[in-house]
Amino acid sequence: MSFVLVDKPRPHVTLITLNRPERMNAMAFDVMIPFREALEEVSLDNDTRVVVVTGAGHGFCSGADLEDSGIVPNIAGLTVTNIARRAMELLDDVIFAVRRMHQPVIGAINGASIGGGFCLALATDIRIASENAYFRAAGINNGLTASELGISYLLPRAIGSSRAFEIMLSGRDVEAAEAERIGLVSRTVPAAELLDNCYQLAERIIAFSHVGVEVTKRMLWASLDAGSMASHIDHEGIAQLYDRPTTKNFEEAVKARMEKRPPVFLD
Repeated sequence: MSFVLVDKPRPHVTLITLNRPERMNAMAFDVMIPFREALEEVSLDNDTRVVVVTGAGHGFCSGADLEDSGIVPNIAGLTVTNIARRAMELLDDVIFAVRRMHQPVIGAINGASIGGGFCLALATDIRIASENAYFRAAGINNGLTASELGISYLLPRAIGSSRAFEIMLSGRDVEAAEAERIGLVSRTVPAAELLDNCYQLAERIIAFSHVGVEVTKRMLWASLDAGSMASHIDHEGIAQLYDRPTTKNFEEAVKARMEKRPPVFLD
């Protein structure tokens, strides 16, 4: 059985599903390595304009697999310390692979999002949650740090520092309704409607300029790393100048508005 499923449920939409439901899609290396490979492959699929990531069964991703973590490749001759570093880098690469995708990534958070699974959810560009979803920074509950896979960077930027400190230091569950209220997810929907809501959002995004969408995604992520508004506003300006004179998108948008029809962008 494949632990990662890749489907095209709608035109230009690719659905990537973590498929180990009996372990709540835990982050065993046998799951995460093919998942990273799928992300990288789909990123280069120019027919795919939006990616949706979800989990099979009742969990989105339950973090570290405490029963069977799978096999870390290419570790012959390494010490335990070096193996641990390689293992963490493999998981880090999954987070970076989501962020580097050319397409917007919608996280369809269908259930438990725990530990590294919480981090994975935060790596997606947009999160829509099932009413059954919940989030937990579980490391602190296990005698470890709650900080892993970028969560202490991403969570404060998503919901503010005070809430992030409280959630990570308490190790408590954040239920779907609270997640929506504090901006951790865009919205919460009934479980049976989760994927349809993601696909509807995807179809809206697909209607826009290919270049415009990808550059907007990159500008939003770049803003989180910007040292100042002045430096980032220059970055935005260059991105806009890249789009405006090298495509006919703006002219098409104006013409379509005058003709009372949807624009057709050919970039």
